[in-house]
Amino acid sequence: MAQLFRENNIDFDRVNYFIEPLDEARLRALLRKAKLSAFDVVRKSEAVYKELNIAEVRDEDELIRLIAENPSLLQRPIVEKGDRAVLARPVENALALLKS
Repeated sequence: MAQLFRENNIDFDRVNYFIEPLDEARLRALLRKAKLSAFDVVRKSEAVYKELNIAEVRDEDELIRLIAENPSLLQRPIVEKGDRAVLARPVENALALLKS
């Protein structure tokens, strides 16, 4: 992603969720900006997804708490620009946002 941004002369700040974890409030704000629910961004292939039996979670508040506590559950990258954000899968989603 960083290389793609550099190739397109787009300035960016990179945040590593494992070094600077997102708290619940920040995660909620990103989801709101992206118009996504926590269910849209959870990574089902992670071992912790199975360990915590997240497939059974129906409450979004609970899922947000679990994602905040276990950052590997969050699909990434999420790209934010002003009052909008996108899940950058595919990366073209990020370019479309940043160029708008």
